[in-house]
Amino acid sequence: MAASVTIYGIPNCDTMRKARAWLTDHAVAFTFHDYRRDGVDRSRLEGWVARLGWEKLLNRSGTTFRKLAPALREGLDAERAIELMLEQPAMIRRPVLEGPGLLLVGFRPDEYVAALSDFSAQDPAP
Repeated sequence: MAASVTIYGIPNCDTMRKARAWLTDHAVAFTFHDYRRDGVDRSRLEGWVARLGWEKLLNRSGTTFRKLAPALREGLDAERAIELMLEQPAMIRRPVLEGPGLLLVGFRPDEYVAALSDFSAQDPAP
């Protein structure tokens, strides 16, 4: 049986829709985690930050971040960025795709092809 991945994001995001459609079209088994509804636990977010850096995870171009008071947007470090993302999960860049040995942020089909070849459902051998 093929390994499964988890895709983290919010359901009404166009990029999320594209990523989920890509996974379905390429027979990649996945679970959707709505981090606006279900949140993201601190340890998972800290792990992502340790692997990728908070700068890659924090969506500074989104409206949620841009609506912050200027004092909250300035002088960010990893701990403050984690706090902001925990308080407002919509500030986490999406999608985040996680699986065994896999962690991707954003949706770029060429990266998905390269990274997900081991996760595609395989037809059983004859």
